[in-house]
Amino acid sequence: MLPSFFIAHGAPLLAIESNEYTNFLNQLGRELPRPKAIVLFSAHWESHSQMVSEVDTYNTIYDFGGFPEELYKIKYPAKGNSQVSEEIKNLFAHNGIPFEVETKRGLDHGAWVVLRMLYPNADIPVISMSVSPNLSPEEQYKIGKSLTALRANDILIIASGGTVHNLRAIKMMAGTGQVDQWALDFDDWLALHLKNWDVEALFNYQNLAPAAEYAVPPYGNEHFIPLFYAMGAADDQKKATLLHRSFRYGNLSHSVWQFGE
Repeated sequence: MLPSFFIAHGAPLLAIESNEYTNFLNQLGRELPRPKAIVLFSAHWESHSQMVSEVDTYNTIYDFGGFPEELYKIKYPAKGNSQVSEEIKNLFAHNGIPFEVETKRGLDHGAWVVLRMLYPNADIPVISMSVSPNLSPEEQYKIGKSLTALRANDILIIASGGTVHNLRAIKMMAGTGQVDQWALDFDDWLALHLKNWDVEALFNYQNLAPAAEYAVPPYGNEHFIPLFYAMGAADDQKKATLLHRSFRYGNLSHSVWQFGE
């Protein structure tokens, strides 16, 4: 059985950088057992109802602006897998999860930046999934939980986002190792409750976690909530392991959490 993962996708520049975090993700992709397919929830695909992709070959979405031209030349032409998409739809139907099918949307940078570092050859089928900020953490967790059975079929579940992601607070000129205390306080609180699988506290993070209003600003929680999808997918084992944590730009988190084993 494969674990599920929450992986921070950071800024788009990661796609053309070589640093501690990109090296870690490169190595992680080499060490993991090769999955039959990848189911990926991206913070950059928001929807009211759960979307499930059924795409033959994905185009590459450049959902950002003002970056080096090199970024816009990157392609990640992953294939879909209709059989796995059908399996997901059946699991959602069985668990009472409303969903819709999307047949045209490509992979946004929340998806392809991570996938390209793990599996640079784009040779593993991908089923792209949306996240729904309008849902409660309990409902987001339930969506992930409904897919637990996929892990036993060598299907890798990844949720891409960021535990601390406040674009109004980042400091582009901050040096390596300079981390705002509020970001550390929030991420330390999160780590403690993830390791204890304390879903009661985690579902109420907005009221309980220190500096939650900065780490997960009220104008957008889409980067934080993928955590609940990944966590729910390992509800059968309830084990959380922090594999990597670093920060860029003063407070933008690069964290990788493994759920299950």
